[in-house]
Amino acid sequence: MQRRDALKACAALAAAVPLRLHAATSSERAGPAEPFDYAWLKGRARALAAAPYRAPTHRVPEPLRRLDWDRYQTIRYRNEHALWADDHLRFLVKFFHLGWHYDAPIRVFEVVSGRAKEIAYDSAMFELGKSGLAGAELPANLGFAGFRINFHTDPLRDVAAFLGASYFRAVGGSGQYGLSARGLAVDCGMDRPEEFPVFTAFWLERPAPSAGSLTLYALLEPPSLAGAYRFDIHPGATLVMDVAAAVYPRRVIERIGAAPLTSMYLQGSGGQRVPNGDWRPEVHDSDGLALWTGQGEWIWRPLSNPRGVRFNAYQDENPRGFGLLQRDRNFDHYQDDTAYYERRPNVWVEPKSGWAKGAIDLVELPTDDEAADNIVAFWNPADKPQPGQELLFDYRLHWGDKMPFASPLAQVVATRTGIGGVVGRKREYYSWRFVIDFAGDNLPLIAKGVKVEPVITASRGKVEITSARPLASIGGYRAMFDLRPQDESTAPVDLRLYVRADGQPLTETWVYQWTPPQRPEQARLLHDAATPVARE
Repeated sequence: MQRRDALKACAALAAAVPLRLHAATSSERAGPAEPFDYAWLKGRARALAAAPYRAPTHRVPEPLRRLDWDRYQTIRYRNEHALWADDHLRFLVKFFHLGWHYDAPIRVFEVVSGRAKEIAYDSAMFELGKSGLAGAELPANLGFAGFRINFHTDPLRDVAAFLGASYFRAVGGSGQYGLSARGLAVDCGMDRPEEFPVFTAFWLERPAPSAGSLTLYALLEPPSLAGAYRFDIHPGATLVMDVAAAVYPRRVIERIGAAPLTSMYLQGSGGQRVPNGDWRPEVHDSDGLALWTGQGEWIWRPLSNPRGVRFNAYQDENPRGFGLLQRDRNFDHYQDDTAYYERRPNVWVEPKSGWAKGAIDLVELPTDDEAADNIVAFWNPADKPQPGQELLFDYRLHWGDKMPFASPLAQVVATRTGIGGVVGRKREYYSWRFVIDFAGDNLPLIAKGVKVEPVITASRGKVEITSARPLASIGGYRAMFDLRPQDESTAPVDLRLYVRADGQPLTETWVYQWTPPQRPEQARLLHDAATPVARE
């Protein structure tokens, strides 16, 4: 399933029809109420993990599986059936129908005063006519694909949605969906198929009439483990989600990813362009991974669309946070007046308890389609999870344009790469240029005569033609250097750079992984051409 399609589904269904608030029908509740709390859910997950995995046997009827995208998006939820529609609360919950790629039914319960009662599927909740489906022919126990959440400040627009596997999204003040989060990543970026954990059931706690936050719970049931989750959702200009997760492995898990974020990077100034003839200068939901290490260092890693699978692990202990961000907010850099990539939200992960030793892993996959998410970032503990363990992850997700934490130093605002060498001189060898712009903090206050220099390290190759000079257009500095390979290897080269004055760092640390061309002899022909092609 392509998660970009889920985004489109959320957006299309959210704006479907005018809101009409009427009492929910009695058919929307099924069965007796049972005691429920988070402790019970953790016990349930622990018991499931202690037993062999049993794959779901509930199958979605074939007419639903045959739906194409156009027919699926015609299905509309009837707003009068929204959970709490006539209860004068600040939240509404509306459900997604099964069909198309969404063929994993979930169960949903409402929790009131510590007791849970299932919300039964009823085809009357949905307008099905244009899809060609007949509600009378669908099973009474069909279940739902997911749900979306509305807040009283705008009951027609989502603030969050849970749809597909363990994926969920939220929006800040811009109301714009973008990248996703998910419950857990298992064996992501390895040389074998990734396991995608699935939320199979949700418990929605009825909020008080004046409550400005919503609490919900979820049960995670993939083959390798079981997990219990609690989400506390606080809508706002920056939407905040407090997440508590208790995970119980069935087997040794070689690479587990906590607080995973999933995004898309097709093309831009800093990453490899896809030769697909796209007229837009940049296409991405996020342009970089920001890290705030346990030692207090701020790192910026621009994203790319690599030629092959690329995996990087940034070792750390008790990280203070990380996130996939969209720093470039200039419409002119995207020129997309439909997708509005400059409005895509950032997501910042803030650990609420120490995460000990491990790494923030970054997986970049090649893609030639903006509909396919190809970027994943997550926290990977150093100790591999063992059967019978209880793994606890408590963290806070921030969704929006402005993040709660930012480097006190100048930040990277642009990364550009291109042909190296000196303009006007014939090139005698192959080199590649890197241009990094920094802005913010006190860079505009640096007086003439102060020695400002880039500090550059490379895992391989020779660094040359280095400089750091003021850039008045952004009130910052531009650092530049060329990298000259010293061998024919096409193995990735790791680069680091920051700018300092009199030994004091002025900027965060830029890190980058560059892959030399696969056929350097062709690149040398270009570089040795009589007509200079380098630019600054």
